[in-house]
Amino acid sequence: MKRKATISNNEISELCTFLLGGYEQKVLIEGRKKDFPVIITLHGGPGTPIPFSVGCRGLFPEFTDNFIMVYWDQLGCGINNYAIDDTFSIDSFVQMTEDLIEHMKKKFPNNKVIVFSTSWGSILSAKLLERKPHAVDAVVACGQIIKNVFICDEVKNALYQSRIPKKKLEKINNVTLDNYSDKDLQLISHSLQKYTEAYQNKIGTKAPIGTMIKGLITSPDYKMKDFKAIIFNGYRKNTSLWKEILRLDFTEQLKTVEIPYIILQGDTDIVASTQTVQELVSVSSNKNLRYKVVENTGHIPGIDMMNILLSVLQETVQVL
Repeated sequence: MKRKATISNNEISELCTFLLGGYEQKVLIEGRKKDFPVIITLHGGPGTPIPFSVGCRGLFPEFTDNFIMVYWDQLGCGINNYAIDDTFSIDSFVQMTEDLIEHMKKKFPNNKVIVFSTSWGSILSAKLLERKPHAVDAVVACGQIIKNVFICDEVKNALYQSRIPKKKLEKINNVTLDNYSDKDLQLISHSLQKYTEAYQNKIGTKAPIGTMIKGLITSPDYKMKDFKAIIFNGYRKNTSLWKEILRLDFTEQLKTVEIPYIILQGDTDIVASTQTVQELVSVSSNKNLRYKVVENTGHIPGIDMMNILLSVLQETVQVL
């Protein structure tokens, strides 16, 4: 009943189809007032449309009561499931992002436009501004990827200090940028999840996963195949994106951002290194670039991160 009431109270709550990067894709737009600031969400992964997805109509009234939320399952997952082969690059998705922004500016010509990006999505927001420095009015990024994802000393040191079996640690220590496999990356990711607090902090308040799953399964916009494609989707055989991700370095680009760019980091996040973010902001001398550390939080946003995200978005709008 609460979900239906939220939807019915929104001046805009519609599933649209746009041509993004040459592909027709479905995007959900939802907000209580049509003159609210527009928040375009860029989810993580690649290919993991959570917490915000096209299946979330009516699920986040705390956000839609303040903003027009734009939920986009990026090509290859969720409602826009599609085989992402190795002809796709990061720039392919940056182009889709640019196209989505242009559609929103045409639809809401007088509204402020902010990007909220998370993890892989933060790569797209950084790349976006590299191509078009004033593409939007501001960016709020959660778990900002800057450089050295997975294959770096910080990750290896954290695992060395954990209870990881020696054989696994030896395998990980032998992984380099010039010599790795998909299984190596899976091993590192799984080990960080199991033996460290890189992904989830042990004492942090976790997101209500059960409630979220129930909400997606009962979505008025998702079919069961769309729900399944949150996890089992078109990215399974792709290798081209990770080849780029592992060699990225946004240090110089983020130092010179020309619009407000606020980074939210979990204090135990070493997937997107909080330490690297702190060091970058401290030496940048750029008033547009700021960060906030959320205590008892890893790379995966929990309730505390979501609450702070809402307040930071509200504060950002007030100063634009």
